[in-house]
Amino acid sequence: MTCRLRLDIAYDGSGFSGWSRQPALRTVQGVLEAALATIFARSGPPPVLTVAGRTDAGVHALGQVAHLDLTDEQLDSLARRGDGGGAPALARRLNGIAGLDSDVWVSSVTLAPSGFDARFSAIWRRYEYRVADANGPRNPLERARTLWYPAPLDDQAMDVAASGLVGLHDWAAYCKPREGATTIRTLQDFRWTRADDGVLVASVKADAFCHSMVRALVGATVAVGEGKLAVADLVVLRDQLQRTSAYKVMPAKGLVLLQVGYPDDAGLAERALQTRARRDAV
Repeated sequence: MTCRLRLDIAYDGSGFSGWSRQPALRTVQGVLEAALATIFARSGPPPVLTVAGRTDAGVHALGQVAHLDLTDEQLDSLARRGDGGGAPALARRLNGIAGLDSDVWVSSVTLAPSGFDARFSAIWRRYEYRVADANGPRNPLERARTLWYPAPLDDQAMDVAASGLVGLHDWAAYCKPREGATTIRTLQDFRWTRADDGVLVASVKADAFCHSMVRALVGATVAVGEGKLAVADLVVLRDQLQRTSAYKVMPAKGLVLLQVGYPDDAGLAERALQTRARRDAV
């Protein structure tokens, strides 16, 4: 028998070569699975992680979600050190191995509801991108998660352009192609605001994102804010379904995965089946 656990994870992506494990490179998955291998060294093959969204090198997360499956033996082993055992014990041990000054933190480990799949059960992902333009502050304490942009930007024009892109579309023009991967996504929400501290903040939400999609959307709307593109140009570019040099894809450092959304427990298994069916049909 196996037991599925949900992990909620936060990390500073600056020191990672993305989420996915890669030989000879430091990745979030690699670090966490190495810690899992240590924890379960005497309990059979170490568990592997399935993640809600594979972030690229330099991208941060406050609300990443993953799951793993433990055997009964592995679950029982968590209670052997007198710290209460169970899912919370796994979070404590993972964070203990990482250390108090770590750039990755497992905020919680909980027993996953029946049918839960971190990747396929998700119904939306929400990202944030921060830009300090020439009218905003240059806060060195925020430099790891904020892009410093040398020109003044029209946040109102950027917001109008962003909202005009919302909907179900083929986003090939705003994605790096991956063989066998679909570029059809539902962009559920896209908006720009200027925060109280003067930093421009993009909020982007979709059922899923293709490779580099958020950073491309941010780059296109920044081009509108600088006057290099018109508001209407972004829809025209999208519908041409081809990559373009009309805007720059923004660096990873300003991007944070904030939250992953799931249906209620009764809908988890059905959602996972629907998502797998769509992926298999591509």
